[in-house]
Amino acid sequence: MEVFSAYRVGRSRVVYCPMSHVESASIGLWFKTGSRYETGELHGAAHFIEHLLFKGTNQRNAREITEEIESRGGDLNAFTSEEMTCYYARISMDQVQLVIDVLFDMLWKSTFPSKEVERERGVILDEILMYDDQPHMVALENCNQVLWPENSLGRPILGSRTSVQSHRRKELLDFWRRHYRPSSLVVSVAGNVELEQLNRLLKPYVTPPRNAGAGRTWTAVRIPRTRQPQCISADRPVQQSHFSLGIRGYPRKDPRRYIEKVLSVLMGENMSSRLFQSVREQHGLAYSIHSSTAHHFDTGAFYVHVGTDPDQFENCLKLVATELRRIRRKKPSARELRRAKDYIVGQMRLGMESTSSRMMWMGECMIGLDQIVQPQQVIEAIEAVTLDQITEIANDLFQPGKMVLSVCGPGMTPERVRMATEELKTI
Repeated sequence: MEVFSAYRVGRSRVVYCPMSHVESASIGLWFKTGSRYETGELHGAAHFIEHLLFKGTNQRNAREITEEIESRGGDLNAFTSEEMTCYYARISMDQVQLVIDVLFDMLWKSTFPSKEVERERGVILDEILMYDDQPHMVALENCNQVLWPENSLGRPILGSRTSVQSHRRKELLDFWRRHYRPSSLVVSVAGNVELEQLNRLLKPYVTPPRNAGAGRTWTAVRIPRTRQPQCISADRPVQQSHFSLGIRGYPRKDPRRYIEKVLSVLMGENMSSRLFQSVREQHGLAYSIHSSTAHHFDTGAFYVHVGTDPDQFENCLKLVATELRRIRRKKPSARELRRAKDYIVGQMRLGMESTSSRMMWMGECMIGLDQIVQPQQVIEAIEAVTLDQITEIANDLFQPGKMVLSVCGPGMTPERVRMATEELKTI
């Protein structure tokens, strides 16, 4: 694999990976800001601003922004998470200059037209309703709310209908000016573009366009002290019951995150995993079941997500608890560990064939870790995981006091869900 490099152009950080064998390039502009940086009154502002930067500048209107890229066969998009925001495009190698100009035009020179603010407010309200109609999303968002109580990390990234309706144009402009600055910018580029050409193209855009104070930072999570699992329910008239079992895990910089990743693959990240084989293959109780991990600056989570027949909810949860208990009490076999490691390494290598994946990797490293982590470093960390470490981490994570059970579905009353959590106490 090519080595990733990091350096500065002007006041901004740049991360770069040459890929001379492809005919494209992916370019991402990253900022260390997101929903976690919002006050309660500004809940949803970071995501709102992401939408508004596509709505026009002094040079281009909303349609021209997308047409400039798409008419040349490229893709243009963005995302907002709890701790980072990214605007990115993938384009043929001969259109890199155009993409850089469009992206920076959006970032520094958006005008936030009043009509567009109101129009996009309606779009975001509809987006909130869309996710509210998806029981698996309701279960996950409710789970995060209990995992990270009284902290912006536990709030939905989109905001609430009430908060989005209350946002004023001036407040959004102030948030944008404070958090979108060259000194907080990371430019991530992967593809067929020469380094000297890239630096020449970037230099005019990383001069400070404004002088604004530093933006609000994030507030550390306070973990409640309890030995009992917590629960939250949402009774909805849908066909399935979906539950998210959230377990408080490790921060982004914690070296145990590599062991946690191997554990997640063993438990539920592919079709040969324990949860998939037990719940779906052996008992036929779910179509969708998987585990995942999430890492933040000061905390993290291990999740198990399941969608099942409402009548099978308790049986499904019991099987999940059985597998969590089993991995705590008995080491996996060396062969099983080998399969999990090979899966992680293989998926990484497949992903690294894409300019977009490399761009995302580098950008997330710089925002989340403040340094580049080379793929080979991760491979070596994964290969170093031992059977004893898997057991140790399973015992550290899978404790009832670290667990939150969130369920969304028909007949999922608080009492029913509370009774179901009794199963988790046996882990």
